[in-house]
Amino acid sequence: MKGIIHFILISTFISGCSRVEQSIPYPTRTETYFQTIDNEIPLQNTCGATKSSPVDQPGIEIYFTNPTDQVKGNYSSGIDNCLVNSINQAMVSIDIATYSINLWSISNALIDAYQRGIRVRIVIESDNIDDETPQDLRSAGIPIIGDRREGLMHNKFMVIDGKEVWTGSANMTIGSIYYDDNNLVHIISLEIAEDYTTEFDEMFERDMFGNDVVPKTPHPQVLIGKELVEIYFSPDDHVASQIITLIDQAKKSIYFLAYSFTSNDIGTAIIERSNAGILTEGIMDQSQVISNTGTEYDSFIKAGIKVYSYAKDGLMHNKVIIIDRKIVITGSYNFGKNAEETNDENVVIIHSSMIAEKYLSEYTRIITTMQK
Repeated sequence: MKGIIHFILISTFISGCSRVEQSIPYPTRTETYFQTIDNEIPLQNTCGATKSSPVDQPGIEIYFTNPTDQVKGNYSSGIDNCLVNSINQAMVSIDIATYSINLWSISNALIDAYQRGIRVRIVIESDNIDDETPQDLRSAGIPIIGDRREGLMHNKFMVIDGKEVWTGSANMTIGSIYYDDNNLVHIISLEIAEDYTTEFDEMFERDMFGNDVVPKTPHPQVLIGKELVEIYFSPDDHVASQIITLIDQAKKSIYFLAYSFTSNDIGTAIIERSNAGILTEGIMDQSQVISNTGTEYDSFIKAGIKVYSYAKDGLMHNKVIIIDRKIVITGSYNFGKNAEETNDENVVIIHSSMIAEKYLSEYTRIITTMQK
């Protein structure tokens, strides 16, 4: 099925249609779940449906791209439409920290939001600020700044109205949404939105990037219903140590999806758990396996870990580790030295067996497409 999107929903929310340069055939879905603190009810909903409930019930949505089923040149049925719907529902503010942006659907929605009086602010990697889309946004009056630092402003997040956050591995680009394997996480939480707004203001208002450190994240651990969510930013929060602690506690299994994996410390932790009898396997992007100095791929293979080399037209761009089928680590953070020490990155850790199972299903789907 073309344009199919997989996601899991644990919240009530509004989604609306957007005004863009052409009509959008909204994506379909394979399964949807709705959960409040007390119950779980199936919902019939897609990104294009309109709900009567406001975006105020804490919850989590997970979306995956599906580049195998996309028709090249048809950039209209991807998960960018879900981002657009949230932008269109904004009432007060939109803050975006993104490595790059070139999707007209998102650009148009941001300009529309700005023109209807929404405060829109953008932080971007300086290497990409002179590209056409950022300049179009700037010409429309939207303030947009670069990091102007040697390290990368590699974050991928958007905060809307101080209560909802979009993050994950996907850049707001045609490549990320329509050609690469990526995931997006949509979180509705005042506390988590405050975490990301604090990080955004650090960059946008205080011009502090990389190793410029300010007070810690306000709410590093938040309960959404019964699910624990942890929020970390790099390099402030020493993300590698947080990841290694969880790996060291693995009892049954570790799966990973990695664009770049060069961290000796994280790699060693995974190998040690594999040597202890923990089921361990992963998928790594072939281009990075070949080109990266210090890639952990060879070490994993030597240790007897099953690692698939992802060789397709697009990239294995996820940055995901799934532990014991109940913990998911994701975000913008590639597993390497630059992400740990110099880049601006964000990581979300979700403790939920239901969400972990959806990531494992996506892991299986990607392997299946690779074997066709």
